[in-house]
Amino acid sequence: MIDRRVIKDFDWAFLIVVLILSLIGLMTIYSATRPLPDAEQPPFYLRQFNWIMLSLVCFTLMLLFDYRWFVRFAHIFYIFGIILLILVLIIGKRGMGAQRWLDLGVLSFQPSEFFKICFVAALARYLSGLEPGAKLRLHQLARMVAGFFVLPAILILKQPDLGTMLVLLFILAAMVLTVGIERKILIATIIIGLIAAPFAGKFFWAGLKDYQKNRIIAFIDPQADPQGIGYHIKQSKVSIGSGGFLGKGYMRGTQGPYRFLPENHTDFIFSIFAEEWGFMGSVGLFTFYLFLIWRGFDTARKSRDKEGSFLALGVTYMFSFYFLINVGMTLGLVPVVGIPLPLMSYGGTALLSNFLALSIIENVRIRRYASYY
Repeated sequence: MIDRRVIKDFDWAFLIVVLILSLIGLMTIYSATRPLPDAEQPPFYLRQFNWIMLSLVCFTLMLLFDYRWFVRFAHIFYIFGIILLILVLIIGKRGMGAQRWLDLGVLSFQPSEFFKICFVAALARYLSGLEPGAKLRLHQLARMVAGFFVLPAILILKQPDLGTMLVLLFILAAMVLTVGIERKILIATIIIGLIAAPFAGKFFWAGLKDYQKNRIIAFIDPQADPQGIGYHIKQSKVSIGSGGFLGKGYMRGTQGPYRFLPENHTDFIFSIFAEEWGFMGSVGLFTFYLFLIWRGFDTARKSRDKEGSFLALGVTYMFSFYFLINVGMTLGLVPVVGIPLPLMSYGGTALLSNFLALSIIENVRIRRYASYY
């Protein structure tokens, strides 16, 4: 439970920024999906509001438990997450060419969103048990890859969900580089990677679905699929560019409500925001995100123990990757891989997992003083 003395160390600025970004997302979802005259549109913004309320409650509840408890039982959460990923492939709900959701009747949720948090906790548990200051050895690196990454990566690619698999890979790589590995291992890994790249690339390409291949082709040459994913990227750039310096103004954008831009309330929500608020609004939005990222790294640096430090680092790496890749997608700088913008894109499971992940950073921060053991 929370010690009353911890309350005074609560990072209110962190929570306020989280709520501001959620509110901005809610407003943008409403603007992007508002019904046209004589047309009906599902109330996406009302559903998102309900998820924000639920996520805020879960954010608070997570703070009641010391994060060390989460690390201590990380292996159990990890195994439970693997079981859910297996169930998705057996009885999961299929939609839009993918099988990623479990239907509980009352609601559907995407287990891979929550598995990322279990993945971070499992890595934090393993890395915190290593000798302090020592760099990873070959057998330790192999154990991390084989024991934590390979199985979930296969299960997630089977759904298929390339974006989430890349998130896990990025978290693993970032955590490994943070801890450090022996130079000879790093050099050998690079050499082996360069040699194996053509063969691995061919195998990887063969395993992709047609729409995933089209996304990569459209990234290289948008004109190769002008009516498909190339159209998405083109319209996204049009939306962002038409916002200019100050934007068209809230509810005055055209790309979203007139349905020129597909997936305008999910993957491409930043494009809608940039059209309405322009360059200056985007700078302000990025400032909020960079504040959360900076707070995450600062929390990891000030943590009272290694468990908290690795937990905060893993969550911050994950959050940073989501932010950078989503914005990069909308600008055409990276292929479209279906990664939402944290806290802003429509989606209940993603929003709830974001709140839970960020609550871990808050949890570590408020318990960073030894006097609160």
